[in-house]
Amino acid sequence: YPPLSPPPPRLLFSLWRTGPRSPTSFYLCTSRRRGKMDMKKRLNLEMRNRKPAEVKELVLDNCRSDDGKIIGLSADFENLEFLSMINVNLVSVSNLPKLGKLRKLELSDNRISGGLEVLAERTPNLTHLNLSGNKIKDINTLEPLKKLPNLRSLDLFNCEVTMLNNYRESVFELLPQLTYLDGFDADDQEAPDSDPEADGLDDDYDENGEEGEEDEEDEEEEELDEDAIDDEDEDELDGEEEEDGVEDEDEDEEDGEDEDEEDEEDLPHGEKRKRAPEDEGDDDPEDEDDDDDEDDE
Repeated sequence: YPPLSPPPPRLLFSLWRTGPRSPTSFYLCTSRRRGKMDMKKRLNLEMRNRKPAEVKELVLDNCRSDDGKIIGLSADFENLEFLSMINVNLVSVSNLPKLGKLRKLELSDNRISGGLEVLAERTPNLTHLNLSGNKIKDINTLEPLKKLPNLRSLDLFNCEVTMLNNYRESVFELLPQLTYLDGFDADDQEAPDSDPEADGLDDDYDENGEEGEEDEEDEEEEELDEDAIDDEDEDELDGEEEEDGVEDEDEDEEDGEDEDEEDEEDLPHGEKRKRAPEDEGDDDPEDEDDDDDEDDE
């Protein structure tokens, strides 16, 4: 392999702004080998045995375009929502196919100088466009982007147009639908790290994927908590019933003692309490001895 050379600052900035989208793009962005893979071969590699209609994100960074034009892409990628072609030596986007669901397009570090009307025609739902490090010099070059009503974020970092006087004011005036320019809004407030509208990723995954799993986990936890509460309530009821049973027995014993005391108090003085029939058969040994002594006398 040829010796490695450090990536240019513009490439590092683009990587920092977008983040690595695949292990292949991360490897190519950091190592930047001199021999670049053909865009068509790279496209087949990123497909991973999927059909074009199944692909929602596609990263073709640091590959080699065909004479500065896009190759390999077709309208069969009808569900594509994110497309990245950073540092592929693009000069024109005229070969970009019709991508009705595309929301985020990364075209930084190329040689594009115009022809943006193609984006308005073939990517009508675009919300995020990164043209950093291209050859855009005039504000008028951006005029076709007025036909993108959903465009919220535009990056022109390191383009010559950024050196013009009142550059930011002019762009916001030209594109009133724009919220963020080069990562900041009209009031110089920085864009959040993750902007759902700018990211261009569909919400189905969040709604049906992670959030769905979280909802299921929450429901399971609630069911477990309810079961635990029911078990605790049953244990408390059992304990209360046992305590009530013990208290009832104690009350019965106390009532029996009170009745005996009342019977003794009702007897007149000098009279002995009559024995109960149950006690008649049980004579005390001392009484029997007294009777025997009287007989002997």
